[in-house]
Amino acid sequence: MNIIQSGITAKHASIVIIIARFNEFINKNLLLGALDTLKRIGQVEEKNILQIYVPGTYEISVAASYIAKSGKYDAIIVIGTIIKGDTDHFKYIAGDTTSNLLKISTQYLIPITLGILTTNSIEQSIERSGTKMGNKGSEAALAVLEMINVMKYLKKIL
Repeated sequence: MNIIQSGITAKHASIVIIIARFNEFINKNLLLGALDTLKRIGQVEEKNILQIYVPGTYEISVAASYIAKSGKYDAIIVIGTIIKGDTDHFKYIAGDTTSNLLKISTQYLIPITLGILTTNSIEQSIERSGTKMGNKGSEAALAVLEMINVMKYLKKIL
């Protein structure tokens, strides 16, 4: 039996983090968690991390598509926060964004991990951006580090 499994150190990886400015007070903490994980745990050099800011979570997909198409980066982390309001707008933004990012990831064979919160309240967002529910930005960074290594291994054997 052959098994592909990888670690989370990726010293020479080139990573893009796309951050939504909308709900910036939450996204800032998600970004800090992602950066800390990439540098401290993944040992990624700061010069190999590009941060791109877009207006909101919905706009992340077009920037991700452009980056993926370039072929210059090993992975993308996306950071945003969608808080449910009184209308269905929340549902469409979350669904469309996630679906678009999956299509981009599979079309260009680049790992894209989601540090996008979809919550019912500001309190839930705060809990998931560095308090009692952990930091989803950090979790997205851990996933991207592992996927970078898995993809490198797959390229070698396939």
